[in-house]
Amino acid sequence: MKKRILSLLLLAAMAASLLVLPAQAAPPANRFYDLNGDAYAQVESLRLMGIMDGFSDGNFRPNGQLTRAQFCKMVVCALNAEDELGLYRTVTVYPDVKPSHWAAAYINMASKGKNAISGFSDGKFYPDRTVTLGQAATILLRVLGYKDENIGGVWPDSYLSFAASIGLTDGVDTTRGNSPLSRSDAAILFNNLLRADVQGDKTVSNFLTAAGLTTKADMVLVSSNARGPDGKETAMLFSDGSVYQMAGDKASNGSLNGLKGTLVLEGQKVRTFLPDALGVSRVITVLKAEANQITDRSGSKYMVTSGTKVYRNSAETTWSEARSWVNPGTSLTLYLGTAGNVEFIFIGGGDSSTEAVIVYEKNSVKGFDALTGGVGGYTIYKNGCRANAKDMRPYDVATYASSTNTIRVCDTRLTGYYESCTPSPTEPTSIRALGHDFDVLPTAQSTLAKFRPGDQITLLLTEDNKVAGAVKPGTAGAGANAIGIATSISGASATVELLCGIEIKGSVDLGDPLSDKITTLRQEELARMQNRLVRVTSTGKNTIGLVRLGGGVSGALDLEKRRLGSSNLAETVSVFRYTADGIETLSLNDLGAGPIPNGEISYAHTNWAGQVDIIALGAVGRGATLYGRTSITMDDRDATYISIYSDQGKIAGPFRSHYDISGGVYVAAVVDDAGTGGFSSLKPLTALKDVPNTAWSGESAVTVDGRSYSIPASVMVYNKDSREWISASEGKSAVDIAHAYAQKCDMYASDDGVIRAIEVGGDFR
Repeated sequence: MKKRILSLLLLAAMAASLLVLPAQAAPPANRFYDLNGDAYAQVESLRLMGIMDGFSDGNFRPNGQLTRAQFCKMVVCALNAEDELGLYRTVTVYPDVKPSHWAAAYINMASKGKNAISGFSDGKFYPDRTVTLGQAATILLRVLGYKDENIGGVWPDSYLSFAASIGLTDGVDTTRGNSPLSRSDAAILFNNLLRADVQGDKTVSNFLTAAGLTTKADMVLVSSNARGPDGKETAMLFSDGSVYQMAGDKASNGSLNGLKGTLVLEGQKVRTFLPDALGVSRVITVLKAEANQITDRSGSKYMVTSGTKVYRNSAETTWSEARSWVNPGTSLTLYLGTAGNVEFIFIGGGDSSTEAVIVYEKNSVKGFDALTGGVGGYTIYKNGCRANAKDMRPYDVATYASSTNTIRVCDTRLTGYYESCTPSPTEPTSIRALGHDFDVLPTAQSTLAKFRPGDQITLLLTEDNKVAGAVKPGTAGAGANAIGIATSISGASATVELLCGIEIKGSVDLGDPLSDKITTLRQEELARMQNRLVRVTSTGKNTIGLVRLGGGVSGALDLEKRRLGSSNLAETVSVFRYTADGIETLSLNDLGAGPIPNGEISYAHTNWAGQVDIIALGAVGRGATLYGRTSITMDDRDATYISIYSDQGKIAGPFRSHYDISGGVYVAAVVDDAGTGGFSSLKPLTALKDVPNTAWSGESAVTVDGRSYSIPASVMVYNKDSREWISASEGKSAVDIAHAYAQKCDMYASDDGVIRAIEVGGDFR
């Protein structure tokens, strides 16, 4: 049996085109300028199979019509019978289709070789007439092995009805049986054909097996430009580590990357990759990344687990490992299972950047069209925010994600010591700086060639942290701006997780080694940077410098108006809170509705547009803010000592204090970590009395006197009757138990609109 080529999908590919070009026409483009998103990727899978191509200008013109001759060629390509065309080139089956006609061999084969199509009653074929939906459905039913006696009835109605019963016309309006077939409808029909069962042949069940091709299901395509056995960088790399060379001379345009589907092999070479059903992948911009949940900037939430697979720079890891790379504004491609759960994640917009454009003029998008290869209608995102030409600044870096037709602009710049490179300074493919190895784009080599290891250098990075270019430190408009969290400090060594997803390690210069006093002071200051936002530089090999960040924009944080002082908040603002356990990432929704005073804001950073894009909450004092319940003790000289307890036991004290405060009071406290052994601040939380259960909105929010407060899952819950902290039990959270225990409760809120403690019992029975 001759091989038949097939396809698994193209569900509702409204933007498909099945143009068949005469032999003398220009070769089709491998980019579809009038397609985007899922349709772009799905049409690409059929292009690789040879079933369909675009026009020579790279467009599909999906609303165009198909001729009977063009449809015949598509049928032959779908059956993978092109190697038989030589038998039909010199014969004449229809008087109006001479051997000189460009489609003569295809028409003759489809008619006499495959019995899929016939002429009209006058004996002619009329190759240049448009094919109708009824004709197309009839032809494809014959391709599947159905005969007229299997169907019967009145043509075309009975044929369209039968086609619908086997799913051949799913997604097509069958009330237009005598209307010309559009390219988009033809794409849907061929997709359904290639997924349908074959009639009559008991040795095979469908086109997959009838084609004689090898298939591998549930494959995740990581890259379309891997190096294959032929030495060309056009092979497909999959998540299981397998690499397959392409059959023929075609290469994928990258729009299939990040998708899950079926690999179709001819021998051991790729005929195509067929994505699973439409809508299973989604590109989002992250607002908040948590251990079990991802929230995008629209507020949609996606559940993940610690073991969810993640792919970054063609490498596989897990969500628990990759989460530190994901920050507000990061672009993720999510693959969703049938239940809506996240099955795997690609960090980035689905493509890995291979070339970049550096902006050198304010408000300029020069070079962007060349970057897309002429594709129009693209959307620009800068640091995860929707942007336009007015948002462009010198030394911004732009890359193109073809799978989403978006320009991704990044303004991350990192200044440090140039340690080493591979293979040479004049043509580096990777460089090492600040203890990190960076991949270098080919478009960056000309600017990097001006530097040598040992130089100070400012790197211009892409969204996926590749080097797009370099300038001298101090270049106007190209100052270092990379901010991170000092996650580990031990002695004079530090590790910093930059918010862009890079880990920096090195020794910190502690000053004059001959001055013990200076060294001790520097070590104390360095220790205070643990779990704090910092800026990083380097002046020597394996050496980094840290600057603790504080201050910035002044004024209260108005959550309703999305303003901090007189500055608007960026669309993808990152919010952090310093706690006793370190630093936590929040979303604005976690902060309730009320204003947060300036005294609770430790740091605020503004972006290129003057919008606040980073906020750190917590007392400005040196220590972390602790929340708990006070306990008072006195010594034999009547000196007062204060301890603070939470549901985790004692968390601070006892410290001698002159604060006029009683025991049993819920407070926000800051321990002075400068060595004085006391509180640098101690402030009672706002008491919300007699809050009824009806004021709650689920377990995570409550509204009191018109103001909304957020309730974290870790909120402390105290029972005044038993004088014990309530903990989760038998699958119920502490909040569940408190809510069931009494119809009212007391709540205690911090200035940032978060409920820190709940009390039940006492008078609430």
